[in-house]
Amino acid sequence: MFLSSISLLSFIAAATAQTITGAFDCEPAGAYTLCQNLWGASAGVGSQNSTLVSATGNTVSWMTNWTWANANNNVKSYANVQSNTAKGVQLSAITSAPTVWNWTYATQSSGIRADVSYDIWFGKASSGSPATSASSYEIMIWLSGLGGIQPVGSQITTATPVAGHTWNLWKGPNANWEVFSFVSSTGNIQNFNADLKDFFTYLVSEQGVSSSQYVQAIQTGTEPFVGAADLVIQSYSVAINT
Repeated sequence: MFLSSISLLSFIAAATAQTITGAFDCEPAGAYTLCQNLWGASAGVGSQNSTLVSATGNTVSWMTNWTWANANNNVKSYANVQSNTAKGVQLSAITSAPTVWNWTYATQSSGIRADVSYDIWFGKASSGSPATSASSYEIMIWLSGLGGIQPVGSQITTATPVAGHTWNLWKGPNANWEVFSFVSSTGNIQNFNADLKDFFTYLVSEQGVSSSQYVQAIQTGTEPFVGAADLVIQSYSVAINT
């Protein structure tokens, strides 16, 4: 789906007052928290801002605009929303984890290198901040990966069916946690409607992840390396049911 320039301007105008620009600014977004998280910005040159458009019930819409150059193989940021409620549940207790994510690049430069991804964190305790000593596993689900970028580690499966799509699974260590990255084997998935429990079940049954692990956080956003884009999330929701 491509938004016209008029549609994009209308989209932005709806939420200009809720745009965040600081490297680590966050904004309440209903059942979610919207954060810039420009953690790798020092590796390159550029800028990014993120805008909350609406938050109703368990659904949020937002956008992020970015331009980054230099250090082609370095992630510059992970602008994202994190659920305030879909967390703190042991894998063995989850009966379903429905999610819907509809997104599009309203604009994108040539040579863009970026992913659009879930970043889900598991730990031994029911709570813990992502990417800290509390983390045991980082589970990424790449709905898009442009420009030849690759996840952490090495590819261990090809076209593995999970949740109605096929994925190339990558695995590797990062700091004190293990990373599993499911990369779409069929290109961009811009209208994603699935049950995240299918991924959790696969990891427990096929990759040795303990069902005693807790979901500590579910984030969704984009990791840009280089290029420029307006990424628009028309609607996103996630829940955990027990």
